[in-house]
Amino acid sequence: MGSIEQTAELLLCLSPAEVANLKEGINFVRNKSTGKDYILYKSKSLLRACKNMCKHQGGLFIKDIEDLDGRSVRCTKHNWKLDVSTMKYINPPGSFCQDELVVEESEENELLLLELNPPNPWDSEPRSPEDLAFGEVQITYLTHACMDLKLGDKRMVFDPWLTGPAFARGWWLLHEPPSDWLERLCQADLIYISHMHSDHLSYPTLKKLAGRRPDIPIYVGKTERPVFWNLNQSGVQLTNINVVPFGIWQQVDENLRFMILMDGVHPEMDTCIIVEYKGHKILNTVDCTRPNGGRLPMKVDLMMSDFAGGASGFPMTFSGGKFTEEWKAQFIKTERKKLLNYKARLVKDLQPRIYCPFAGYFVESHPSDKYIKETNIKNDPDELNNLIKKNSDVLTWTPRPGATLDLGRMLKDPTDSKGIIDPPEGTKIYKDSWDFGPYLKILNAAVGDEIFRHPSWIKEYFTWAGFKDYNLVVRMIETDEDFSPFPGGYDYLVDFLDLSFPKERPSREHPYEEIRSRVDVIRHVVKNGLLWDDLYIGFQTRLQRDPDIYHHLFWNHFQIKLPLTPPNWKSFLIYCGERGPEISQGY
Repeated sequence: MGSIEQTAELLLCLSPAEVANLKEGINFVRNKSTGKDYILYKSKSLLRACKNMCKHQGGLFIKDIEDLDGRSVRCTKHNWKLDVSTMKYINPPGSFCQDELVVEESEENELLLLELNPPNPWDSEPRSPEDLAFGEVQITYLTHACMDLKLGDKRMVFDPWLTGPAFARGWWLLHEPPSDWLERLCQADLIYISHMHSDHLSYPTLKKLAGRRPDIPIYVGKTERPVFWNLNQSGVQLTNINVVPFGIWQQVDENLRFMILMDGVHPEMDTCIIVEYKGHKILNTVDCTRPNGGRLPMKVDLMMSDFAGGASGFPMTFSGGKFTEEWKAQFIKTERKKLLNYKARLVKDLQPRIYCPFAGYFVESHPSDKYIKETNIKNDPDELNNLIKKNSDVLTWTPRPGATLDLGRMLKDPTDSKGIIDPPEGTKIYKDSWDFGPYLKILNAAVGDEIFRHPSWIKEYFTWAGFKDYNLVVRMIETDEDFSPFPGGYDYLVDFLDLSFPKERPSREHPYEEIRSRVDVIRHVVKNGLLWDDLYIGFQTRLQRDPDIYHHLFWNHFQIKLPLTPPNWKSFLIYCGERGPEISQGY
């Protein structure tokens, strides 16, 4: 396909009288016909504009009472702050830039706000929907974000996490997958994996699949950090991974094609997918915060998205300052409600025929994470579906393992009792036991590794990580299960301004963060050069920070931007051997 011509969409038109009323500094304006909000910043003859929507999670900006210069606005969701004179976020510092709109003056002295877009890529080579026979398109839910799609004589599977944990040992499957899940995977013609998080890219699951069918075609988007960046390290033998560009139809057969789209907030890692069969579209936005920058196809036949919340260490793993149990409970309650309303609004706007909430069915089931399990209250899919039904005519489906939706039947007659076939009576829906042993054994193996007999591993590791020239001092403490210091474990400071390892905090003014990590997980992560999501999203840390500021650049680096190959511990140990033994106790 050739390049796609860019188009300009008019979002707002201000009359000459409205233009004359614009004040110096920040102006909040609304398009009364669409109800959409915008921010206009005026400084003498300079005009800048953006949507009134926080890039973090879509919150609304309001006046920032702490702003003395009349240049910043504050998000009502998480207090992120945007300097509209530069369109850069100032809290957290060094994070995103806001997408700017084009400001143009018409010949009639009106002010126009325009958004430049390529046309919606799914509109290229359009196809009219054909009638579907009963049983021709069937969608079966397996677990979490894993769907098994029968599309004519082809089978496609989304995000298979069907065994083992995700995020080190923090997440476990809530649902018992159908007993024939491995056969289902082996019979698939292709598998789509949306992103590298381990509740979507599950190496324990893929290991079982590769044992039977290593050449199964797997498709991923062309993200900045490759989805399978850790394949060689994982030891899983997969030989048919296909990386495809965004926004271009991938033809499977004459009736079936799919298109992978990027996330507007995390283009370096998150993707979503549109599957089209005989002109009928299935949209799976997975975990994307703003899929395709917020532009999505309307009136698809089936839409599925995450809904639950709770997929982050914040604020459960934080303590000190405002982080009392009461504050956490209130924050979680408010956030989940906002997410519920946001998802319901999105579904109302997009008007799919059928909506299915998925990708949120996990549980912190290991006994040592009892506190997280009790605190991390997630949204109820039925509550979301009821909210959607209240505001729209969209049909909803709360999936259960092994339940199958027949798209042809549902489109013809939503009341057809065979439109959704529930799992057979007596099917086990929820897991009541998990095989912790083998996975904890892998993590524990790192604790006694020879690397950690040499305190210089600390300098070796953080030099490899490559994050520096940032005014932040972090204290890292290795702990036991209960986050008490691990006997003989390491407790050390890292000054990221010059990447030094001082014995005490420096005398200059500096932000400070204390990170307590369970020793088995932190050593496993260090040894294998893994991303810190295992620590943070996996709830394997406890954090305190002074001042209470989110250091976006720091966390973004350790969660997304670490080198693609692990540290060279082999040459490190050779070097240590030449230098002679080191002390093995705490640092």
